[in-house]
Amino acid sequence: MRRWRAVRPRLPRTRAGQRRLVQAVMAGCALALLPAAWTHAVADGRLRTTADVPRTEVAVVFGAGLWAGEPSPYLAHRLDAAAELYRAGRIEVVLVTGDNSREDYDEPDAMRAYLTGRGVPDARIVSDYAGFDTWDSCVRARKIFGVDRAVLISQGFHIRRAVALCETAGVTSYGVGVDDRHDATWYYGGVREVVAAGKAVFDAVARPDPRFLGPREPGVERALAAAAR
Repeated sequence: MRRWRAVRPRLPRTRAGQRRLVQAVMAGCALALLPAAWTHAVADGRLRTTADVPRTEVAVVFGAGLWAGEPSPYLAHRLDAAAELYRAGRIEVVLVTGDNSREDYDEPDAMRAYLTGRGVPDARIVSDYAGFDTWDSCVRARKIFGVDRAVLISQGFHIRRAVALCETAGVTSYGVGVDDRHDATWYYGGVREVVAAGKAVFDAVARPDPRFLGPREPGVERALAAAAR
């Protein structure tokens, strides 16, 4: 019987070969970080706190998962920030955008219920049921809901990418990064952003249509009209 032996990579034995290997590894790391550097550059100067964000008619809250049908702790913190901005008079309408790709999973309705429970009137909340990822949410905010300026609310590890993509999609954006305990989920999110930033660059260059675009919806316009009464 033939035995198969694990093939071990052979490292260079000469100093010149080792130097080239180190240089190649460093170049690969630099290339991998370029997309994240792009998101940081685009979002530079666009990040605010709930206390100093400019008054803007619309806030966009991105979905972040449900636990037993309720907003996950990370999503709840995003919604808390939106409710705080509404109570302070810094926003008029909240566009909640998330995943409702199957009947038993409905992020936008769970987000709406959470916000109404914290004092945001139902008439000031607009639901985007096809916000399957950040790019889709940004494009749909602009093309479907007619939003051209917004406060974006997410966690700190995600907010720069959100600002970069919404700016690319034509939404002048300010980002509010919500503080959270730096637990395993936080660090996972930070590592995931390195990969997600690569997709963000692809989306910014290719500008694909969202998974579902659909007809224009007047929900934001109606909510703003109600706010003006």
